[in-house]
Amino acid sequence: MATVSLTRIIEKMKLENLTPEISVKGIEITQPDINRPALQLAGYYEHYEATRLQIIGFVEYTYMEGLTVEQKEERYEKLLSYPIPCIVFCRELHPDGLFLKKAVEKGIPLLMTKKATSAFTAEIIRWLNVKLAPCISVHGVLVDVYGEGVLITGESGIGKSEAALELIKRGHRLVTDDVVEIRKVSDDTLIGTAPDITKHFIELRGIGIVDVKTLFGVSCVKDTQNIDLVIRLEDWDKDKEYDRLGLEENYTEYLGNKIVCHNIPIRPGRNLAVICETAAVNHRQKKMGYNAAQELYTRVQRSLSKGRDSNEQVE
Repeated sequence: MATVSLTRIIEKMKLENLTPEISVKGIEITQPDINRPALQLAGYYEHYEATRLQIIGFVEYTYMEGLTVEQKEERYEKLLSYPIPCIVFCRELHPDGLFLKKAVEKGIPLLMTKKATSAFTAEIIRWLNVKLAPCISVHGVLVDVYGEGVLITGESGIGKSEAALELIKRGHRLVTDDVVEIRKVSDDTLIGTAPDITKHFIELRGIGIVDVKTLFGVSCVKDTQNIDLVIRLEDWDKDKEYDRLGLEENYTEYLGNKIVCHNIPIRPGRNLAVICETAAVNHRQKKMGYNAAQELYTRVQRSLSKGRDSNEQVE
């Protein structure tokens, strides 16, 4: 199961640690969802998700301020007795002395951010959704071509890295070569990233390892990219029937999400970079509502209809 360390969250979200005496090492967040403990402070603990990251905003804070000392003693004690990974105070709000004391006693880190509650909540959920999303690794190359994420797959040595290098030379951006880490962030979206160890490197047989970022500049690389299209390279087979119209889409599946897939036969003289560019632009055009294959089919049907009408008139 994927986890994110609390230390990483503090660094990423630029949180201030209000309880430096409590060690945050070893604390892991396992869910992308958060909880605002307003109902718990009011005494309702049924269905309480204590293992989530807890956020206290202006509403919870003003409610806590209105409690009597006896109520604070009782409710803080009960709230902080649960296995809470951490509590984040938004809008630069500081917990009162009693809350701080009990949090230290229970070993629960208290953090603070300057951001508004809604803005921080949206940002942390979005980020955690990516970090904690189901993840698989596949063999291939991911390139941003005209804003479309093109995943190039195929047998080892078939020319994936060479196609990616040519695309980079033509102004497109490399995300990862050889290994693509695919994360499912929603039922409609797959995001591809590079493993840290191979980020921005390409392996070219006969040359070796090439650092794309150093050779071609930072404008030619990208850290993450939605996967919109899969191009599967395969050796040319003269006995195999290949799709020449594209009226029906073929799909491949990763983590339960379907992605449009083109099987491209490889033959000497075929310019893979141009084919990948054309496939990406054509896919983008289809998303915008225009399908060239459907347009051709419509023209043919219209032509045949006119031909039949002319024959009927002659008769």
